[in-house]
Amino acid sequence: MANGLERREFCKKIAAFPLLTMQAAGGTGTEPVQMTPGKAQFVAAGEDRTHTPVTMGYSSLGFKVSGQDTQGALFLMEHVGLTKGGGPPRHLHYEQEEWFYLIEGELVAEVGKERFRLKAGDSVFAPRKVPHGFLYVAEKPGRMLIAFTPAGKMEAYFRNGHGFDPKSFSEYGMEFVGPALTLEEAARV
Repeated sequence: MANGLERREFCKKIAAFPLLTMQAAGGTGTEPVQMTPGKAQFVAAGEDRTHTPVTMGYSSLGFKVSGQDTQGALFLMEHVGLTKGGGPPRHLHYEQEEWFYLIEGELVAEVGKERFRLKAGDSVFAPRKVPHGFLYVAEKPGRMLIAFTPAGKMEAYFRNGHGFDPKSFSEYGMEFVGPALTLEEAARV
């Protein structure tokens, strides 16, 4: 029942998400994007809203919606170029719900004691305080959206380049709970 309520609250936040908006500050196009009430936010395919994507060991992150733009309600990012064997260690968030939506490719997600094989168009929800992780298993590079609500410090975590270093987790409201899924574990799903 608790997971159903948390999922319902997450969905309410997404459904009620106001069209908070911003526009580029002008100039070369590499300046940070500033919020401007009443203006739509546009982020092109494969782009980061600030034109400064973050490179991970197994993908590149494009930030689509910032917590700053939503008064902390939502942070949305896209993994681009996910590679086979890539994924974070098992961890949990104390305050954030996390939602994964696979756009291209295939991955195995673990949420609590359950494992799910996701293909393009599938999604999985990870409630706060529940251990989770994923492993990308397709041969061809993939893409995935991840939403966090509330946004918390997640954008700062990725922007600051911590790259899933368990020593930095607590500073950002997370806890390391174990190593990343392996290809052997994923093959059993």
